[in-house]
Amino acid sequence: MGPSSLPFFERETSALRNTEGTGVGFVAYVSMIEIAGDVMAKFLLWCILLVLCWPLALLALIIYPFVWLLLLPFRILGIAVGGVLELVSAIIFLPVRMVRAI
Repeated sequence: MGPSSLPFFERETSALRNTEGTGVGFVAYVSMIEIAGDVMAKFLLWCILLVLCWPLALLALIIYPFVWLLLLPFRILGIAVGGVLELVSAIIFLPVRMVRAI
């Protein structure tokens, strides 16, 4: 059963697969159901906050985009550091992979 034959809510949104069979890579799988459940939980928590303390809920709604913009450089830095570490590990494991190929 291919990924295109699955319903849209069961398809992979992010997958990193080790296709070489070396065992070095990893698999990251995030389904649409997990993302939707996370969004729903956050929305329900915000609704509870809106009922209990509506000024705080509205303030959180206004401040959230600014906090997201403030944290964006740290996300970009994390992606860059992750890429560099992946490159270093690929360089370190290159001789092992070459020996295994022989």
